[in-house]
Amino acid sequence: MKNSNIWNYAYFCIIMRIDIITVLPELLESPLSHSIVKRARTGSLVQIVIHDLKAYGKGKYRQTDDYAFGGDAGMVMMIEPVYKLLEDLKKERSYDEILYTSPDGEPFSQKEANRLSCLQNIIILCGHYKGIDQRIRDHLITKEISIGDYVLSGGELAAAVITDAVVRLLPGALTDETSALTDSFQDGLLAPPIYTRPADFMGWKVPEILLSGDPVKIRNWQEEKSLDRTERLRPDLIDTDNRD
Repeated sequence: MKNSNIWNYAYFCIIMRIDIITVLPELLESPLSHSIVKRARTGSLVQIVIHDLKAYGKGKYRQTDDYAFGGDAGMVMMIEPVYKLLEDLKKERSYDEILYTSPDGEPFSQKEANRLSCLQNIIILCGHYKGIDQRIRDHLITKEISIGDYVLSGGELAAAVITDAVVRLLPGALTDETSALTDSFQDGLLAPPIYTRPADFMGWKVPEILLSGDPVKIRNWQEEKSLDRTERLRPDLIDTDNRD
């Protein structure tokens, strides 16, 4: 049922590097310094480098934003600091994708996380303020990604979400690599119900089939429950192109 193709091509990936550009680097310190992402970083599976855009800002106060032409409310991230930082990064290596986190972008999906996990070098630009100068989007960004139909104060949390979803797919990031193959959305369906000990808690019992030791029957039960759960909770997924 689950798609194992991600491991077929992920095996051939070399150490990934993710560069994140932000005006608030402190917002990313905790999300990217614990759990699976931390293990992947310390295990040299991925290199994550956070860049403070203010280091490329203009003038004494390291300005990275300015008022919008046309009189619209809100501050706009300037193109010059972003351009200079990107140029410095591209002098050191080539990048497969330069992503921008935006509510206008393509909805982030497990399929996209799988694809990104096999790239070598990625840049994620975190939006802030009212947004970024349109010329950045027109000429410097290769893809825009949204994590949902809502607006955040900045793109840092979105960048952390994307990074976490991608890094956990890298071979060696999870203690049991096959665990990722049974995640929700990996084959376009939600994951089936899961249980652990005790088998009977206050009369609430684990389904007998999971205790049967019969892998074929268990697998069939999981597939049935996965489809049933998806039809009830996320029927929109049934007709999508994410199914393989």
